[in-house]
Amino acid sequence: MARIAGVDLPENKRLPYALSHLYGVGIPRGLELARQAGIDPATKMKDLTEGELARLRELIDTKPVEGDLRRQVSADIRRLMEIGCFRGQRHRRGLPVRGQRTRTNARTRKGPRKTIGRKRAAPTKT
Repeated sequence: MARIAGVDLPENKRLPYALSHLYGVGIPRGLELARQAGIDPATKMKDLTEGELARLRELIDTKPVEGDLRRQVSADIRRLMEIGCFRGQRHRRGLPVRGQRTRTNARTRKGPRKTIGRKRAAPTKT
C-alpha cells in the first residue's frame, strides 16, 4: 500500500479515487494533482513508480490535508464561537449553520427526536 500524508491508500483503485481517501482531497483535486504530477489519472495506485509517488507526495505536502486541515477547520469554528457571531451560536447549539430549516428535518445536527411526555392535569379540590 502507498502511504501518503500518514494514510494508507488502496492500491486497487485509480489515482483520483485513491487520493480521495485523504481528508481534504476529493476527486476533482485528485485529478488536478495527477495532472500536475504528469501521471495518467487512469493509472491504478499499484502501478505507480516510486518517482511518481514522490512527485505526488511533494505536491500534497504543499496543500493542507489531514491533520493540518482538521486543526484549521476546528480553529475556524472555535473562532466563530468565541466572537459570538450567528454561525458560532448555531455551532454551539448544535443546529444547522447554513440556513436550513429546523421545524422539520435537521435530524443529523439535532440528534434523535426528544419526546415530551403528556402533562398530568393538576389535582382538583372536591
